Amino acid sequence: MNLQKIAIAVIYLLVFTQIGIAQSNEHPNVIIIMTDDQGYGDLGSTGNPHVKTPVIDGLAKESLRFNNFYVSPVCAPTRASLMTGRYSLRTGVRDTYNGGATMASNEVTIAEMLKQANYTTGIFGKWHLGDNFPSRPSDQGFDESLIHLSGGMGQVGDFTTYFKGDKSYFDPILWHNNKKEAYDGYCSDIFTDNAIEFIEKNKETPFFCYLSFNAPHSPLQVPEKYYKQYANIDPSSGFKNDDRPFVKMNEKNKEDARKVYAMVTNIDDNLGKLFKKLDDLNIADNTLIIFMTDNGPQQPRYVAGMRGRKGSVYKGGVRVPFYMKYPMAFKGDKDIDNLATHMDVLPTLSQICNVDLPKEKSIDGKSLVPVIKGESINWDHRPLFFYWSRRYPELYNNMAIQKGNYKLVGHTDYDAEIENFELFNIHEDPYEQNNIILNNKNTANNLKKELDYTYKELINSENLVNQPRIIIGSDHENPVILNRNDASGQRGIWDQEEIYGKWKVSIKEGTYNIRFKFIKKVKANGKMYLETNTMVNQIVNQIDDTDIIEMNNIHFSDMDCDLIPFYNIGSKKILPFWVELEKIN
Repeated sequence: MNLQKIAIAVIYLLVFTQIGIAQSNEHPNVIIIMTDDQGYGDLGSTGNPHVKTPVIDGLAKESLRFNNFYVSPVCAPTRASLMTGRYSLRTGVRDTYNGGATMASNEVTIAEMLKQANYTTGIFGKWHLGDNFPSRPSDQGFDESLIHLSGGMGQVGDFTTYFKGDKSYFDPILWHNNKKEAYDGYCSDIFTDNAIEFIEKNKETPFFCYLSFNAPHSPLQVPEKYYKQYANIDPSSGFKNDDRPFVKMNEKNKEDARKVYAMVTNIDDNLGKLFKKLDDLNIADNTLIIFMTDNGPQQPRYVAGMRGRKGSVYKGGVRVPFYMKYPMAFKGDKDIDNLATHMDVLPTLSQICNVDLPKEKSIDGKSLVPVIKGESINWDHRPLFFYWSRRYPELYNNMAIQKGNYKLVGHTDYDAEIENFELFNIHEDPYEQNNIILNNKNTANNLKKELDYTYKELINSENLVNQPRIIIGSDHENPVILNRNDASGQRGIWDQEEIYGKWKVSIKEGTYNIRFKFIKKVKANGKMYLETNTMVNQIVNQIDDTDIIEMNNIHFSDMDCDLIPFYNIGSKKILPFWVELEKIN
């Protein structure tokens, strides 16, 4: 009788164990690791003899390695496409600042999609898709967020670290669930430690962890112990017998490379801690890990022979490493040469995690699962559109389309003849050195037609034509601080004083107290203006040498407007560094 009970118990245990595995396999944990401005060549696994990345190299060895993986030439567009599976222009993201790095709130992110299966979601690091309601991570599906603002720590939009100068990556003030909090240590260590804590708290249920490092983006700041590992190397050496093109490096480039490699090695050590925690928690097999970078390197250095770097539509700007590891479902250590992009991540996760794709959205990406399974899929003829120019796409300027073996590149005028473009056979000429357009005009013209069609479709996207607005006076965010990253107006708004700037906002009716912060102190007897549609408020500043001017008890009706502030003194019109609006009733 006892033996019978034991046998029944064993059977029940086996059955429920198998059920548990099936349920777990249905909704695996997901970790996306993205680094910032780490180029294809900044890894040992991609042939760099200098940088020390044993953990990432080990991950590459155990992963599905997508060897033809492409992103956008710069940060915010890549992040918008990753999160939505769509070309960034569809989402309203068109720039990295100039008011063009805010994603429309009607977009559906990976985090929101995974919520269908009750995933707990967290982001740690760089968001760069909107710093105010309704475009913050917490508004777009993330349960926990620990981020810096705008495009980078120490940049003008991240006003909590900007004034720290060359120490902005150390002991920073970050935004945890939309509240300012002070942290001790180096930024990459902080983001990793908090991601690990998030994973520990949520190990019993499916989770999505987006660990989005701001390193090795400039400013190039790194703990001394990491820099010392590279202080005496020559980053331009070790390639003499290599027949690939290699960019020339001056002394500043070499010093920048040393710092970048030190920052990458710090990331590698942090990922070692993360992966060990997955093993310790016994969840490594059922955790899907993706490692990728957001674009090419910002500074000249080894990029595996490819032409161009960050901001360029040549391969060096848009081809990045992409490793996917999921032991429970896919055998690793496999090279996949099919064309793939950042837009493919969302539909891939939709299929692997058994959740529906966003409805009523045009998804430009494709699930990579058929390719992973070895099914006969010919995606080499899917067209890929690339562009990069400030503010909005400039027709045929730094613009490209890639399809099959050919890539058409424009660095020319809007009305240029086809001979002024470049055409590359990227199968025979992977480093894009030989322009073959004069002998292949028919191919070039066909590609140009496809380029024209894609360009016209994307620039007429609803979220681009009607740019997302920051909502002021809602219960979700009060006060609201408008930062320079999200200011539009004149091109290239950064930390200039005398420049025309504005913010696209939607104001809720109410009474507000407003503060204007300036980079440098301003003199008294100037006049502070605030224009909102037909309403203009002004006040004479009577405080000398102040960097804060206040306007209190201003009543606004409901309105969509350009919020235009400036301090007029003498012949100068000075744009505030940031504007804080607090609804008081």
